[in-house]
Amino acid sequence: MNVREAVRRSVEPACPAYPGHALTPADSGVPFGHVGTAAHPSGARTSTRSTSAGLSIEVNGVRQTIAADPSTSLLTVLRNDLGLNGPKYGCGLGQCGACTVLVDGIAARACVIPAGGVRGRRITTLEGLGTRAHPHLVQQAFIDEQAAQCGYCLNGMIMSTAALLERTPEPDDGQIRAALSANLCRCGTHVEILRAVHRAAALMRAGREPDGHAPTPTRRATALAADEA
Repeated sequence: MNVREAVRRSVEPACPAYPGHALTPADSGVPFGHVGTAAHPSGARTSTRSTSAGLSIEVNGVRQTIAADPSTSLLTVLRNDLGLNGPKYGCGLGQCGACTVLVDGIAARACVIPAGGVRGRRITTLEGLGTRAHPHLVQQAFIDEQAAQCGYCLNGMIMSTAALLERTPEPDDGQIRAALSANLCRCGTHVEILRAVHRAAALMRAGREPDGHAPTPTRRATALAADEA
């Protein structure tokens, strides 16, 4: 496999927030290009506080109300206000993929999306896919293939893979490379990542539910709640 090709980013992505998707503000409700307050790499910077009644968003199936300015980046709110550290701060420009989350099932860059732009949308972070005791099948596949070195890129790789497999249950190498091309891994684990995606696809096809749908984060959350009851 051509490693350079595996990590090559789109030179002019249709939208920095949703790489590979030709979405418009009208399509998504997200005011693209409005970066808002970016999270600081140290994590020391908190979101801008607002005197309003609060910002309400749905994260991992739970409605959350945060005293944050709507222009604050979604990444800042997730990490600093909600303590969800799955999405990482990388470039702060929507170019590396470390901050990837799912917005209504689509892989999106949390660092360049203002939190106010996702009201009425379903946000899923790495924590919403699975747990240590009950990992999502994509997470399990990455564990099985040991598809990591430093691990900083894994959030983006896993979230992008989950989005890919939901819409393309049996992707070929070209489709996998295209889906992950905007996620940077500087450690060189691209061969293992490619194997992990194929393994995840096989696990998800084998584990599909009776109605033919893959075990989505919402369905898994329901299942996990039932397990804990």
